[in-house]
Amino acid sequence: MSRHFKRTKICNEEGSGTQSSGAHGSGGNLGDLDHEIAQLTKRRSEPNEHLRKARLGGLKLPVSTLRMLAARESNYSGRGRFSLSDSCHVLSRCLPIYGPQKVDTMGSRAYVSQFSADGSLFVAAFQGSHIRIYNVDKGWKVQKDIMAKSLQWTITDTCLSPDQRYLVYSSMSPLVHIVSIESAATESLANVTEIHDGLDFASNNNGDYEDFSIFSVKFSTDGRELVAASSDGAIYVYDLLANKVGLQILAHQVDVNTVCFADESGHIIYSGSDDNFCKVWDRRCLSTAGQAAGVLTGHLEGITFIDSRGDGRYLISNGKDQSTKLWDIRKMTSNCPTFHRRRDYDWDYRWMDYPEEDRNLKHPYDQSLTTYKGHSVLYTLIRCYFSPAYSTGQKYIYTGSGDCIVYIYDLVSGKEVAKLDHHNEPVRDCSWHPFYPLLVTSSWDGVIAKWEFPWENNITG
Repeated sequence: MSRHFKRTKICNEEGSGTQSSGAHGSGGNLGDLDHEIAQLTKRRSEPNEHLRKARLGGLKLPVSTLRMLAARESNYSGRGRFSLSDSCHVLSRCLPIYGPQKVDTMGSRAYVSQFSADGSLFVAAFQGSHIRIYNVDKGWKVQKDIMAKSLQWTITDTCLSPDQRYLVYSSMSPLVHIVSIESAATESLANVTEIHDGLDFASNNNGDYEDFSIFSVKFSTDGRELVAASSDGAIYVYDLLANKVGLQILAHQVDVNTVCFADESGHIIYSGSDDNFCKVWDRRCLSTAGQAAGVLTGHLEGITFIDSRGDGRYLISNGKDQSTKLWDIRKMTSNCPTFHRRRDYDWDYRWMDYPEEDRNLKHPYDQSLTTYKGHSVLYTLIRCYFSPAYSTGQKYIYTGSGDCIVYIYDLVSGKEVAKLDHHNEPVRDCSWHPFYPLLVTSSWDGVIAKWEFPWENNITG
């Protein structure tokens, strides 16, 4: 197992980390605020008060894994076991920075990295029509090798159903295909060895397929619906039981690059567009109002990805202004204030560097809680995420980058705590295992790589 520690930057989360440039928001650095999300994160990822203040001979000891274990054995908490926050405190210090090890290498760009909800499966999608599903519990064996149907340019997104029986995939096309992954056959060639049903998202547009693309697709928690983001500025909700589009929301004026459900209820939807806005949609009100429940303003360029914290309140977004932003939807407004900058040329993130003169600009109506900078959002729709709730208490956010690196930031302080440097091309997507300190990256160099925690190292600090 090769080691590349010299290429991996890891910072001590107790205070020696590098401050992300411009970690700020409308209210300043969250590390200086008594903001609710800071308190929620602290509550989820700090040890039990009795363990934290464990005394030996009247001396208060610093928090460490070894001392927490000793305090647990001495039953300082009165329960004889770790609480969930105790476990998160221990596991959140085990950052997945060891490696990497190659999982697979393909001859085309990798666009998607996704663990299943239980971590037993991993999905990787490539520009050359391949989608591979790996069985993590069986040594990363390829369980399903899918050859996509009607591919236009690249696979833009994939999503496993909540019961892990089906996979949907989208491309620069109005058709989203759904395929069963339960069959015994490893090879799945569209409509040759297996049927890949096509779900038509342009049926409400009188079959107008020209320049229609699906950039993002997600299952609802109950598996009955799909929500999709499209190039025609609309959000679509597909009713799988009725086998038709059940809802079309004219959400933005230009491409909608990303969409997701806010929580398990499925009532609230977040969207992000090239119009620079994140919008919040309440499906319970659309029949009467037909308008967004609110708008979140602050990005200076288009939105490439949104990830929900899962609580129907907080989300993060990646923007082509080279930043990730943290939002609280209680700060949203009903209008879309604009900020115009003067440029002598048309900037295109797909092949141009971000203008130096724009790097320190700030939106005058910025509603975000804080901003994380250091990574680059260039060349493709780079994705960002909250770290897992079970193992980290969502203490971190992490993102791919156009400079071929994965960046991990502390959610509250904004500090850059790790950089995973291995790939030779942009990292579009990455995925942290829901329970273990394991992170997998997918890059345009065609490499799927996994990073783990160096268990042999001392973590007692």
